[in-house]
Amino acid sequence: MSNEDITLTAGDAEVDVLPGNGGRVGGLRVGGTELLRQGERFGCFPMVPWCGRIRDGRFLDGAVVRQMPLNAPPNAIHGTVRDGAWRVARVTDGEAVITYDLVEPWPYTGRVTQVVALTPDSLSLTISVETYETSFPAQIGWHPWFNRNLGGDGAQDVRLDFSPAWQEERGDDHLPTGNRIEPKPGPWDDCFGMPDGVDVTLTWPGQLELKVAGRQEWVVVYDEQEAAVCVEPQTGPPNGLNSLPRLVTPLEPLEATTVWSWRRL
Repeated sequence: MSNEDITLTAGDAEVDVLPGNGGRVGGLRVGGTELLRQGERFGCFPMVPWCGRIRDGRFLDGAVVRQMPLNAPPNAIHGTVRDGAWRVARVTDGEAVITYDLVEPWPYTGRVTQVVALTPDSLSLTISVETYETSFPAQIGWHPWFNRNLGGDGAQDVRLDFSPAWQEERGDDHLPTGNRIEPKPGPWDDCFGMPDGVDVTLTWPGQLELKVAGRQEWVVVYDEQEAAVCVEPQTGPPNGLNSLPRLVTPLEPLEATTVWSWRRL
């Protein structure tokens, strides 16, 4: 099938899926109100086969050093699949399935599949990474740009509520030092540990409450931008291909799901 844009509808919720633009969710509207920032940095893009930064763009594959392009010098950031065109595998009522075959600069072959499922009060995003040949380390994550303010008379900025078990200490290079510390107050561009699963609530007072949940044990919160707040569930911390590698093998793919559920206030 082609990689044309897809819009799914359920009740008064709509989601745009953009296979040709890195497999990202381009927009999410509830009752006509856009929840995701639009413009240059917009929507929600998948982070595969790694999340956040890799120090110096290098990771070890056994004794072999692999070098990724330094797209955020001096590091590599956010994986490769957001830069490519995905293909549409299937579209049904309320669900779209898109795929992406890993290519250079990633040095391994594999397939990434994303299932986008919409109901009137939730959006579910599921990504799997498979290989039929060489095993390789990988991570899965999502990078949404939630609007800080939804607009309207008297609209207030979003409030975040979450209770992480720890915060990954951040070095001057924005990478984890390896130390786990007590969570500090924001503003943040930081990774937090949630061993019982990601559970973060965004509340736009008087308008909407949205919960980001999943079995992932890490979440990056980035709220230093004026117009947006990012809540990024992921299967490992930044630089995790080095510090906490998880192998994808022909017998054991990697899969993760994030569910965003909402209610009006």
